[in-house]
Amino acid sequence: MNGGRSVAGEGAAPRASGGRLGWLFDPKLAAVALASVAVVVAGGLVQVSFGAYSMTVGEAWRAALDPAVLLDPRWLLQFVVGEGLMRSITGFQGELPELAHGTLIVWNIRLPRVFVAAIVGMNLGISGAIFQAVTRNELASPFILGVSSGAGLMILLTLVMFGGLAAFLPLIAALGGAVAFLIVYAIAWKNGTSPVRLVLAGVIVGTVFNSLQTGLFFFADDIGVVQSAIQWTTGSLTGTDWEQVRMALPWTAVAVVLSLAGSRQLNLLLLGEQTAKSLGMSIEKVRFALSGVAVLAAAASIAVAGIVSFVGLIVPHMVRNLVGSDYKRVIVGCLFVGPALMVAADVGARLGMGVLTGADAQVPVGIVTGLIGGPYFLYLMRKQQHMGEL
Repeated sequence: MNGGRSVAGEGAAPRASGGRLGWLFDPKLAAVALASVAVVVAGGLVQVSFGAYSMTVGEAWRAALDPAVLLDPRWLLQFVVGEGLMRSITGFQGELPELAHGTLIVWNIRLPRVFVAAIVGMNLGISGAIFQAVTRNELASPFILGVSSGAGLMILLTLVMFGGLAAFLPLIAALGGAVAFLIVYAIAWKNGTSPVRLVLAGVIVGTVFNSLQTGLFFFADDIGVVQSAIQWTTGSLTGTDWEQVRMALPWTAVAVVLSLAGSRQLNLLLLGEQTAKSLGMSIEKVRFALSGVAVLAAAASIAVAGIVSFVGLIVPHMVRNLVGSDYKRVIVGCLFVGPALMVAADVGARLGMGVLTGADAQVPVGIVTGLIGGPYFLYLMRKQQHMGEL
């Protein structure tokens, strides 16, 4: 603990320079955004170059930038929103022009995985950033506050006990995460909540739910069910396609808009409850509403990729170290750094086993993010004198 130290400095409110929109033109934020985009593009090129159908990086680049797709809104709409909605929007009822074989492979199979990775990283980044501000604890994340554990329990329960509902697993996972956080909030409530009680309640709920998950494995008598459960509970992008993009994108857009709109309230929460109240903030309403945004973002991620560890924890730290503590900058930074971390981690998940063993196998991306997150936090512990309360 550090005696109520604000992230922005001793007793000072985080403030954006250069007027209301001056933070948008911050050189540090621009550099972070450009570097993150470069990582996503480079990682995406590596991703689309490898697979059963071998392609060089140049061929993959040409396929990804094929004018037959980029200059034809019908193809773009079909990929992003689906054929039925594309035909409804455009009124086109004929056959679309045929695409080259390489272009079809890249756009139908390989690029969706990159987009899903970016969406998941974006969601987990802003979810972790909001949870850390709401609890004023830089160790808070969807993992710590029980959201991931609730989703994992519902995933296992569905696979082991109600296999017929497996088609609805993404929605069930998101629902489990939301219900878990409501339980956390109810446990933490005592004439209102507090950052400390929210974290402690999250640890309690997470511990109980993780124990129940472990117990459910003993009831699984099908090795396929166990493998599927492990894939979901460790986080994986294997087999993702445009359906996952369509599922997560609308909720991601809502979460991004609401988190940006709530950045001022997040800055006020970091000043402490008394200061925020003196400035006219309804603490409990704001805390619950912003937590709802964080749960929505985490649920959108869990619904398409399962439980990916550490991203929601380390991305806000990385962004604060790079652009400062004003939450307008932090949220925007998370929208870039989160995707960069996830796409880079997925490259490792997809190619790491092949490089190390020569086998054509993939590991869940959550394992790679865990291997990245552990050493990063060791680095932070060595570098920072205080860790814990924001």
